[in-house]
Amino acid sequence: MKGSRFAFGAALLALAACGTSGNNSGGGVSTPSPTPTGSPSSSPSPSPGPSPSPITGVQTTAVATFASPWAMVFLPDGRALVTEKGGTLRIVTQAGVKSAPLGGVPTVAAGGQGGLLDVTLHPNFASNALVYLSFSESGTGGSGLAVARGTLVDDAGGPRLTGVSTIWRQAPKVAGSGHFGGRMAFAPDGTLYVTAGERQRGSPAQDMTQTLGKIVRINADGSIPADNPFVSTAGARTEIWSLGHRNPYGLAFDSAGRLWEHEMGPEGGDEFNLVTRGGNYGWPNVSNGQDYGGGNIPDHAPGDGYVAPLLSWTPVIAPGGMILYSGNLFAAWRGDAIIAGLVSQGLVRVRFTTTSAVEQQRIALGARIREVEQGPDGAIWVLEDSSSGRLLRLVPN
Repeated sequence: MKGSRFAFGAALLALAACGTSGNNSGGGVSTPSPTPTGSPSSSPSPSPGPSPSPITGVQTTAVATFASPWAMVFLPDGRALVTEKGGTLRIVTQAGVKSAPLGGVPTVAAGGQGGLLDVTLHPNFASNALVYLSFSESGTGGSGLAVARGTLVDDAGGPRLTGVSTIWRQAPKVAGSGHFGGRMAFAPDGTLYVTAGERQRGSPAQDMTQTLGKIVRINADGSIPADNPFVSTAGARTEIWSLGHRNPYGLAFDSAGRLWEHEMGPEGGDEFNLVTRGGNYGWPNVSNGQDYGGGNIPDHAPGDGYVAPLLSWTPVIAPGGMILYSGNLFAAWRGDAIIAGLVSQGLVRVRFTTTSAVEQQRIALGARIREVEQGPDGAIWVLEDSSSGRLLRLVPN
C-alpha cells in the first residue's frame, strides 16, 4: 500500500481487456495449506458489527500488458503510474490505454532483482505533483538502492517528470544484483519509510554503519528526521529506523499509523512483521527458515533479543507487494493484509492484530504476482511478474 491514498467517488470505468488468457476468469479461493509456521495461537479480535458476506471467488479482467512491471500507484484522476523494471515509467488508464515512457526517469542498473522498482506519491500530491521512485543505481563498488523524486507534468507535451533529484542512497554499494528491497510508504506525519535489502550479504543487516538490511526513515526532501531512533548513536547511520531485515518487499501503514512489513526469508521463514521504532528483526542471526542447502539458522525464540514475526511461512510464499484493504467491494476483507505472492502465484490474505496474525485465504491467480493495489472504487489491481506481465482488475464473484 502506498503512503498516499486518495478518496474517489467516480463511477466504474469501462475496461478494455488485452489478450484472451485469463479475462473474466474466476480466481480460486482456498484456506491455507500447509498451515504457516510460527503463527500465534490466539485469534484476532472480531470486527464490530454484522459480518459481511464471505468472498468465495474473484473475477479477473486483463487491462494492459507491461514489460516486467514492478509497482503501481493510482493518481487522483483514476489513472495509474506503473514502473517497468527495465527503467520505464508509464501512465495507464483504467481502460488499458498506456502512455509512452515518461521522460525524466533516473538511469537504473537493470538486471537480476534490480531496476526501476517502487513508485509512490507525496501526501500532498494534489498540490505539489511530487512522485517518488526507488531504483537500483550503479556506482563505486557495484550497485545500490536509491530514491529519487520529481514533479509530474502532464500537458500538451505529454506526461513527464521534471526537476528530478536523488534524495537518498543506500550505503555501501556492493557487487551483485539481488535483495534491493525498495518499497516505500509515507507515514501520517509525512516522513518517508523505505525498505533496504541486505543485498545477499547477511551480516551487514546487523551493522549500524551501513544501510543494508534496514528500514530507513527520511523526510520528504531526503533530510533526516531529528527524532529517528539512532541519531545519537555513535557511528550509526541516522536514517535507520529498524534493522535485521533480509529482503523486505511489503510496507504499509494502517489507519492507526502502525507500520507493517513483510519480507522474504531464506529457505523457508517468510515473515509478516509489525515494525517498531529501533526494532531488531534478527537477520541473519535468527530466522524461521534455513540457509539454502540446509545450513542451520536458529529460530526466533522468546528472550533472544530480536523481534519475532507475527506470522511466518514455510514453505515460502515469496511475498511481493502488500495492501491493507480499506474498500467496500471486498467488505469481508476490510482491515486485512492482502499480499502479492510470487511462488504462491496469487494473493494471500492475512488477518492480524498487534499481537497475532493468521492466514485466512489464498486466492489462486495462476501466475507470479509482483504487485497489488487498491483501486479508487475498491477493486483490487495486480501486476504479474513476467516479461509480458498483465495488469489485472479483480472484483468479487
